[in-house]
Amino acid sequence: MKRLTPILLVLTVFLFNVKDGWSLPPCPGNYSMDTWTNCAGTYTFISGAIYVGEWNNGEWHGKGTYTWANGNKYVGEWRYDKKHGQGTYTWANGSKYIGKYKNDKKNGQGTYIHVNGDKFEGKYEDGKRNGQGTYTWANGEKYVGEWRDGTKIEEKEEKKEEKKEEKKEQ
Repeated sequence: MKRLTPILLVLTVFLFNVKDGWSLPPCPGNYSMDTWTNCAGTYTFISGAIYVGEWNNGEWHGKGTYTWANGNKYVGEWRYDKKHGQGTYTWANGSKYIGKYKNDKKNGQGTYIHVNGDKFEGKYEDGKRNGQGTYTWANGEKYVGEWRDGTKIEEKEEKKEEKKEEKKEQ
């Protein structure tokens, strides 16, 4: 154990130094599209919103956190000022989305947790539920199936079947 302690200490120091070697340098001076490139910086907007993260050519690009004045917050990957890649969006009321983004919209696999405890896990496309997904209500009830443009497909099909049955009865 006595031999292991110095080795762990050296390894820990090495890993912390390597991590610092990967991080971007601080952005110079006040915000400028020309000089805030390949750097990490903080910008506070007149509205009270704040962006803390990586910049490229004056745009949010890489990893960063944007906090709106109303308390909403996004922590994740950015590409040219848009949410793009893996991220977590937390609303001020406590609801949360954890998943993929593309061009500022939920896109790909994601989980949306409502403040009341309801949860959706599944595919998103252009910001809407699309494809296979599971919606679990806080009371434990569950729907597993297909979604299109944010709506359960079976629900529409069931209504069509009900209308057909109503017409037959008339």
